[in-house]
Amino acid sequence: MVSETATAFPVLGIAAWSGTGKTTLLTQLLPRLRQVGLNVGVIKHAHHEFDVDQPGKDSYELRSAGASPMLVASGKRYALMQETPGQSEPDLNALLAMMHYHQPDLVIVEGFKAWPIPKLALYREGVGDASLLEDAMLQAAALEKGSPIALAPYVARLDLNDIEAITRWVISWVGTQPNSVVLNEK
Repeated sequence: MVSETATAFPVLGIAAWSGTGKTTLLTQLLPRLRQVGLNVGVIKHAHHEFDVDQPGKDSYELRSAGASPMLVASGKRYALMQETPGQSEPDLNALLAMMHYHQPDLVIVEGFKAWPIPKLALYREGVGDASLLEDAMLQAAALEKGSPIALAPYVARLDLNDIEAITRWVISWVGTQPNSVVLNEK
């Protein structure tokens, strides 16, 4: 069941159809947010089975043998793998709870379109339909320049190809959230 999400940090969903450029936008946005001092966590929804380790690696073999959870760690990073048999979709609230320990200034959620979280929608003509622009939680929409699509009056219109404007909007939005950090923009 989808329920309200309460966190100690702002949560912003990035909603878009596959092929719109979500990952491209995020790989450009994240370094800019880091540059102004934001510690940003990301939760990405996957619509398929995936592995973060490979057959033949000890962590894979131990997980395959029944370890659950399986945590592999080094001095550089760690990964926690948890099997979720019988779970149809991941629970965003549970995933956000895992982020609390890391004390992010912002968590960006890619996917989870149905969850009631504030969203920035990316929409490109000919890629999916415009229904995601009607979400009641929509805060801003990044569209191609000159797009004739009308937005609700409370939704900020951004240029999908202007990463600097999108960055400024995200920073501004974070600053308006009751659980946000105070930023010193560089």
